[in-house]
Amino acid sequence: MLTIVLPILLFAALVLALIGAIRRMNMWRRGRPAKVDLLGGLLAMPKRYMVDLHHVVARDKYMANTHVATAGGFVLAAVLAILVHGLGLHNRILGYALLFATALMFVGALFVFKRRLNPPSRLSKGPWMRLPKSLLAFSVSFFILTLPVAGLLPEGFGGWVLAAILAVGVLWGVSELFFGMTWGGPMNHAFAGALHLAWHRRAERFGGGRSTGLKPLDLNDRAAPLGVEKPEDFTWNQLLGFDACVQCGKCEAACPAFAAGQPLNPKKLIQDMVVGLAGGTDAHFAGSPYPGKPIGEHGGNPHQPIVNGLVDADTLWSCTTCRACVEECPMMIEHVDAIVDMRRFLTLEKGATPNNGAQVLDNLIATDNPGGFAPGGRMNWAADLNLDLMRDKPSVDVLFWVGDGAFDMRNQRTLRAFVKVLKAARINFAVLGLEERDSGDVARRLGDEATFQALATRNIQTLAQYRFTRIVTCDPHSFHVLKNEYGAFGGDYLVQHHSTYMAELIDAGLLNLAADTGGSVTYHDPCYLGRYNGEYEAPRAVLRALGIEVKEMQRSGFRSRCCGGGGGAPITDIPGKQRIPDMRMDDIRETGAERVAVGCPQCTVMLEGVVEPRPLIKDIAELVAEALIEDAPSTRSTRREAPEVIA
Repeated sequence: MLTIVLPILLFAALVLALIGAIRRMNMWRRGRPAKVDLLGGLLAMPKRYMVDLHHVVARDKYMANTHVATAGGFVLAAVLAILVHGLGLHNRILGYALLFATALMFVGALFVFKRRLNPPSRLSKGPWMRLPKSLLAFSVSFFILTLPVAGLLPEGFGGWVLAAILAVGVLWGVSELFFGMTWGGPMNHAFAGALHLAWHRRAERFGGGRSTGLKPLDLNDRAAPLGVEKPEDFTWNQLLGFDACVQCGKCEAACPAFAAGQPLNPKKLIQDMVVGLAGGTDAHFAGSPYPGKPIGEHGGNPHQPIVNGLVDADTLWSCTTCRACVEECPMMIEHVDAIVDMRRFLTLEKGATPNNGAQVLDNLIATDNPGGFAPGGRMNWAADLNLDLMRDKPSVDVLFWVGDGAFDMRNQRTLRAFVKVLKAARINFAVLGLEERDSGDVARRLGDEATFQALATRNIQTLAQYRFTRIVTCDPHSFHVLKNEYGAFGGDYLVQHHSTYMAELIDAGLLNLAADTGGSVTYHDPCYLGRYNGEYEAPRAVLRALGIEVKEMQRSGFRSRCCGGGGGAPITDIPGKQRIPDMRMDDIRETGAERVAVGCPQCTVMLEGVVEPRPLIKDIAELVAEALIEDAPSTRSTRREAPEVIA
């Protein structure tokens, strides 16, 4: 009986899976066009899966090993099952290979089952709770069925009863694992995930690359939507990326807004986009809701507006754009891109930026700075420093990009400290002075692409007039925009964060430093320096050069908790149960450190906004400036060019 039933079950499942695949692809094609290398992506997909994806998965050793055993065993077992039991190739070597594959899959399935006995809150429940049982049914059934093929049991052993039981097990396992990949269910991520890796919207991320700059809107294309209003306004490979979500909840666990009780859960946001792709409601979502928002009240379809249908606006405005969700996602989904795309529509088409958002954007248009300060006051902080201006110098090594810390009295101290460091190293540098405009970071993260592009274009035109080797700034947000986002508009520069540049100055022996004696220090990694640009070592190298032993927080490096100051979050100011900077200060207090070293003006403002008692907040430039030995040797009496850039 089984020799007749098995091929029918296997090939029926494959046909249904193919039909489901065509149906699913047609759903993705509702999105806007996107340029991808179709064939090249498919050829690159195995390596991206085995290397890039598993580089992220391997951070959780338990699940990495489990996934290798389960997924690897299943793929091998599925292929061999089709050959042996579908096509009837009863070869003993193939039989032993299938036994090995199903045994490997069985071991992995046991670990999946164990994980699901008491799953962490971030994991979705519902249909995902049946997945380990389906994996076990598939592996056990095919293992037993293959024993006679390998010559370990006689043909027809067990009689009709066992045959019926095995047929049910095969039907169960094949249903879940074959056509369940394309018709919906826990295994849907396997099919969509593989193609998502092949046709990822940021192919630069693979092979050890980094891609974090936002994609520009073509404001001259009248036919192109200004942002995303409906699910079909996303590009088709963005919709594919949403469908690849495995609902592991690692993004949820990393999200500072979710932890603060603000109405954002990045995992649910992605699943809401999947609901919008297919049409329906969120009533069947089996994970954590948006804090304060019950499940079952939202729904939509590809042609209906997302906001006030699938999600509420305050969910989108809760995001700090810290990329913690993207960094943790094992499927490499781009949550932040999607959120900013939806914000663009709200800002550009609806003018619906909440709280102080509209005022800040008006200020940027009228005064070139978000605070609305008189542009003529941009250099007041340096009135006594006698700084060189670019318009007065034919060429410099360092163009010091001041940023909007120039209008904040606290961050003026950081700017003055860094100037002191540059002068101590005898660096040939200058500033733009009143010619400098806001970099546009805040406007872009709030969705005002038009204001960002106007600011970027003016800054690029200004910079084109001058000759300099590099741009150095104390602001990671300006650093990121200048380095990674101006290039799309013709502004390609060597840009460095001041911590990286100071590390080079120290390595080159251009600074005389005394040992720091101010007490223990912990270092807070800014999101736009760390996760966005991969710079974790230079700030710590500077601190070590000062004789400081860094007391690392539990959440540091690529897992650093956001201060809450990015993405315009302090401007939109969506309430939660607690403040993100208060949570970060709790992380700091756990170290017992007396001081916090920071490298970002927004981090400084957010952390100093925490009520005392708390540790002292110091920018790295301030710590270096305080450690400078004033009476430098005579050999340093002449101005010097900066050291070569360390790759």
